[in-house]
Amino acid sequence: MSPELAITLTILLPAAATLLLAVLDKRPNLREAVSLLTAGALFVIVLGLLQTVLDGAQPTAHWFDVLPGLSLAFEIEPLGMLFGVVAAGLWIVTALYSIGYMRGNNETNQTRFYICFAIAISAAMGIAFAANMFTLFIFYEVLTLSTYPLVAHKETDVARKGARTYLGILITTSIGFQLVAIVWTWVVAGTLDFEQGGILADKIDPTLLPFLLALYAFGIGKAALMPFHRWLPAAMVAPTPVSALLHAVAVVKAGVFTMLKVGVYIFGIDLLATTGAADWLMWVAAFSILAASIVAMTKDNLKARLAYSTISQLSYITLGMALATSLGVMGGAMHIAMHAMGKITLFMCAGAIYVATHKTEISDMDGLGRLMPFTYGAFFIGALSIIGLPPLGGAWSKWYLMLGAADAGQIIMMGVFMVSSLLNIAYLLPVVARGFFMGNTGPLAYSVGAAAVPSKGIQEAPLWCVVPPCLTAIGCLLLFFYAGDIYTLIEPVAFPEGTSQP
Repeated sequence: MSPELAITLTILLPAAATLLLAVLDKRPNLREAVSLLTAGALFVIVLGLLQTVLDGAQPTAHWFDVLPGLSLAFEIEPLGMLFGVVAAGLWIVTALYSIGYMRGNNETNQTRFYICFAIAISAAMGIAFAANMFTLFIFYEVLTLSTYPLVAHKETDVARKGARTYLGILITTSIGFQLVAIVWTWVVAGTLDFEQGGILADKIDPTLLPFLLALYAFGIGKAALMPFHRWLPAAMVAPTPVSALLHAVAVVKAGVFTMLKVGVYIFGIDLLATTGAADWLMWVAAFSILAASIVAMTKDNLKARLAYSTISQLSYITLGMALATSLGVMGGAMHIAMHAMGKITLFMCAGAIYVATHKTEISDMDGLGRLMPFTYGAFFIGALSIIGLPPLGGAWSKWYLMLGAADAGQIIMMGVFMVSSLLNIAYLLPVVARGFFMGNTGPLAYSVGAAAVPSKGIQEAPLWCVVPPCLTAIGCLLLFFYAGDIYTLIEPVAFPEGTSQP
């Protein structure tokens, strides 16, 4: 298979699967088999492209020209390859989890759920492999529109309100800010192609760079930079597999990935460093990191707490880019993968708890860890990775972000990272502690549907709600030992030729 065909298939295969999913509406076993097989096939194709990129190539695919010099085209560079592997790989896990969750919770409109999910993955692959900002923007909007029905899935008044907030903020920021930034870039640079070192040097007055960067930073609403973050907590009304899609597989990762692409390939790290155009963004990101962590501590609803945790963790990546150092870029890129694996674990565990007990408030979950040791054990591992403790993957991304702050001489930002990790401990570990060590020491009531029955040993959620978070918890551990492979992949981006390495 040629690389050009492989790139095209990564985008068209999930989209084409929607036709089969629709046809198999009344045959759920076959419908879910199609979802799983498509996810597996996509991952195999992406792995083939990964080897091509590791060999030093940057495969391309050109679809058509919109205007002279403006095309719908794709080119795989290391950052896009990383995002593509994360999205494709985690789709398999989420597809497995969705079977247990959607059936165990008796969700309606399951076919629509699987169709919209597949379209969202197709859009994520288009974003990952986009060769220019125009192509990325098209698929960015497709991702927003395809996930709106997923957020509104339950069709309650609360779900519809949350979905309207979700769609309103993301569309407003992308059209009102990001599109303006893209047009401005096209006018001054004459191109929207992603190029190593950026395309804006000597093309724009340096005093205007912070304003152009602001349009991008706040226009990339999926990065959830404060104050344009409210869509993320509002979207927590969606089923937990959708939360996994939003927080780990595609949506927010598309946001911070776009932020990195803009910093590296539109502005260029050297231009940001020499002009100081991103200095203000460091402070906004630092505020988002700390403020969101503090808000997370106040939330009793588990998914709401995890949502604000995500807002904080996303700003790690934005801050890594704003540091305008090679190590900051490396740390930010690593955090895309490390946070995805850790946060999808936490959300799937939250969903398993809900399916098994219908509990959503942390204060109502005392003692559940003794009934659901696999779920709570996976949550503990995912939490430690988010906190950044070895031997878990999150330790490496936070290490390189700290090095990036030190390299930039930003001692205060180093302090932000350290304080944030302490706040991570404060809002994540109490969930585990209450689950294992608090509550009635006698027999516990265990909710099944609407009835409460005495506990009799381990009472986990359905198998396919428990196996996936256990697998991703193992993934958090494996990422610690295979972080060197991510480093090797991202090295040409973070340390282009002529750049010294640590």
